[in-house]
Amino acid sequence: MTDQQYLRYRRRAEAEYAQNIADSGSMPLPEAQEKAREDYERLLPDGLATEGHRLWTVYDGDDEVGMLWLHLEQKSDGLHAFGYDFEVREDLRRKGYGRAIMQAAERVCRELGVVSVGLSVFGFNLGARALYEQMGYEVTAIKMRKRLQP
Repeated sequence: MTDQQYLRYRRRAEAEYAQNIADSGSMPLPEAQEKAREDYERLLPDGLATEGHRLWTVYDGDDEVGMLWLHLEQKSDGLHAFGYDFEVREDLRRKGYGRAIMQAAERVCRELGVVSVGLSVFGFNLGARALYEQMGYEVTAIKMRKRLQP
């Protein structure tokens, strides 16, 4: 990912993350926007140069088709990866790009000696959840809530 691509990504991703938080019902949009801003500042204080984080733009030929953001962290049992963001361009979804990006990420992680890859997904994102389950990801925690008013 280039610096210019990162700036474009960051503006769009922070807004989308806030909207997803609000859509999940976790908090109202104004609080979600503040959380999104704080989370991105905390996780990527130095942008692309933030230690332990790798962000890629994914191409099919010369065409940008998506992106991937992984964090690598050494723990007592080895190197672990966490996928903070993974995206396929909206007009190209359901065409195999998501699976291909995930498989490429797994290859890179294996080459680096990563022992596990984690990720988080909003409950309403059924398409992503289905892909992750098909690829062998296991549920490690479930957060639930009940709306009391419409």
